Amino acid sequence: MLLAFVSVLVFGATQILPGDAASAILGRSATPAQKAIYRKQLGLDKPLPEQYWRWISGVVQGDLGTSVASQLPVTSFISARAGKSLVLAIAALLVLLPASLALGVWAGIRRERPVDHAISVISLALIALPEFVTGTILIAVLAVSLRWLPPTSILASGGALANPKLLVLPVLTLCVTAAPYLIRMVRAGVSEAMGADYVQMARLSGIPERRVVLRHALRNALAPTVQVFALTVQYLIGGIVIVETVFAYPGLGQGLVQAVVARDIPTVQGVAMLLAAIYIVINIAADVVVVMLIPKLRTAG
Repeated sequence: MLLAFVSVLVFGATQILPGDAASAILGRSATPAQKAIYRKQLGLDKPLPEQYWRWISGVVQGDLGTSVASQLPVTSFISARAGKSLVLAIAALLVLLPASLALGVWAGIRRERPVDHAISVISLALIALPEFVTGTILIAVLAVSLRWLPPTSILASGGALANPKLLVLPVLTLCVTAAPYLIRMVRAGVSEAMGADYVQMARLSGIPERRVVLRHALRNALAPTVQVFALTVQYLIGGIVIVETVFAYPGLGQGLVQAVVARDIPTVQGVAMLLAAIYIVINIAADVVVVMLIPKLRTAG
């Protein structure tokens, strides 16, 4: 039901994109007659309800249509780029998750101490920086000034893992952008849990502080963080459009931008539906994890 609603939004959004698909593909030199013929071939001369029904019927059957720019199936476009975006997202998660948890727990168990203030101030400052600003600063420092890394991530043959250096700057940009949210949520949860009655009772019972943090405080503190982590995963999988564009990384994000510029409506619609489906699956998985972390939710009702 939710995907059906999303499909209506996606279709409606692509219809109000500025420009015209026939003009974008044929160029400015095309005559009105040529544009009219091309629109008819694409089915753009049909009423909107008919266009939507034809498109959604194909989506249900696994047919996302044909790219008007490359004349290849949209599924081929997605399969060629999805793996690269997935590699980038997984690499970012492998760095982001342990670093955010460690810094958040560290700040939470040392609430109101200098280390807590330092982590909080730095994370708050980083939240204010959008992805393209963070990426540009990292390029200027690490690629241009220090010349440690390549400024772009243009992949040659061999895939994304053939040259790991090309992944460093995009991964670092994603981590610096997403980590502050996770750090602050973990810090808030741990800080609140450390002041709870059950933690104080565990301490009075002589349980070691390390076990108190890991077995009692952290488990309950992570429950609200799971939802933020789910949003972060959604961002890494579907919201890396800016990062991929900044670093010329040939993933789904960069491909989506190119499709929008070219008015390649079937590609835009196919990628948008894929990302929407992934978002929904991640939200469901996050709800399941929260129930597993908090036993009383399993017996509620």
